[in-house]
Amino acid sequence: MGRPRALVAVLAACLLLAGCGSGPSQVTTALYLGDRHVSVDEVQGLIDKAVQEQPAARQLAQQHKADMLGREIVRQMIVHQMVTQTAQMDGVVVDPAQISQVMAQDPLAAPVSATNTDASQLAQQIVYRVRDHREVVSDQLLLQSLGAQYFDKLTVTFDYTSVVSDDGGANPVSMREKAFAKAQQMAADPAAAAKVIQADSASGQQTGVGEKVPAVQAPDLAGMVLFGVEPGTVVAFQPSSAQPVWIVAVVRARDLTTPQAVDQTSEPTSTQLAAIGQRLLQTYLQQAGLKVNPRYGVWDPAGLALAPSEAETTGLVLPVKGPAQP
Repeated sequence: MGRPRALVAVLAACLLLAGCGSGPSQVTTALYLGDRHVSVDEVQGLIDKAVQEQPAARQLAQQHKADMLGREIVRQMIVHQMVTQTAQMDGVVVDPAQISQVMAQDPLAAPVSATNTDASQLAQQIVYRVRDHREVVSDQLLLQSLGAQYFDKLTVTFDYTSVVSDDGGANPVSMREKAFAKAQQMAADPAAAAKVIQADSASGQQTGVGEKVPAVQAPDLAGMVLFGVEPGTVVAFQPSSAQPVWIVAVVRARDLTTPQAVDQTSEPTSTQLAAIGQRLLQTYLQQAGLKVNPRYGVWDPAGLALAPSEAETTGLVLPVKGPAQP
């Protein structure tokens, strides 16, 4: 898993990276992360650079979507800081020759095309290009290496229930609300999740108890919030925007030490490894005490990104209240 990836895979990962509490009191500070802080001026400087250098950024500004650039800049700064620290703590390094190989054909040199590109992905591509390109490539390779280091060891055990589209003719908004309400119920006390799941199972909902899933069996799922939280946490998320299903689960165990067999069918892509590596940053972010200025929105732990408001987050993460069961 630690061998260098083919150049094409590295380039693909560079282009396909998939992904708070009370805000800082100082209006001049964009974010605090541990002992590091980023100023609003620093973020604004990158926004100005984007509008000056990238036609697609000017298009977003004309569409009154420049705030998307600010959120994406803050997100990438958070990821950069955390992957750098985490890699140092875990002894993860990137071969400088790999970085040089990518930089020789700098995939971020050309302006991004706005044609047929989702606005959020467009913002991501723009910000990649206005940051230091070597730093962007290094971040991607570190995320891949971090994901590769734990891919064959990461396993979660959880109990879950679901919210589906045919539940009273629900639409996506009400499904999200129902999933969040169910998550609140399941996090109420240590016994609550079992009661909710039992009742849902009796009513015909899709449920499961004691589900144990190694990352090697589900590389795509391993990059999602379910794999990034500590035991005793309830999560609500939509595994795929293409499928009208929400999962509400309580994580019972999380193992990062027991190797699992990897075969050709489960070997992950570089993009999946980067997503897993980014998801592994989640617990470190909680420990570092991330605070984001409200002008950039709110931190969405399920999406590992900034959402415009609490009503627009992609999921919910809640600790189970009360003492843990013996």
